[in-house]
Amino acid sequence: MPREQKQVRELQEGSYVMMDSAPCKINHYSTAKPGKHGSAKARVEGKGVFDDKKRSLSQPVDAKVWVPIIQRKQGQVVNVSGDEVQVMDLDTYDTFTMRIPEGEDFSSDDNIEYLDYEGQRKIIG
Repeated sequence: MPREQKQVRELQEGSYVMMDSAPCKINHYSTAKPGKHGSAKARVEGKGVFDDKKRSLSQPVDAKVWVPIIQRKQGQVVNVSGDEVQVMDLDTYDTFTMRIPEGEDFSSDDNIEYLDYEGQRKIIG
């Protein structure tokens, strides 16, 4: 799995973190001051990169969490059929099918950008 470990205090809004075994983009990050009998706590709220589910995480700031290494890649649309597009990766020339995001419109020969993590792919606009 392409991922690394980081301390919770190193996370920031806009970066990625694994929550419930799914890669999530951090929408909100806040910390609470240390109390009399404990360390500072961090609350992280995020949204699943590939499934759009909201998730949250509450951990001490010195705890370690997994951070996924999500690759941003370039592709070219080969074929459009219904709500799916066939895309060719411009680096490896692999061809695969992806769903078209709502509100997007593609035609053949369009260049697109997409996220890739362990075979999960998502077109970004």
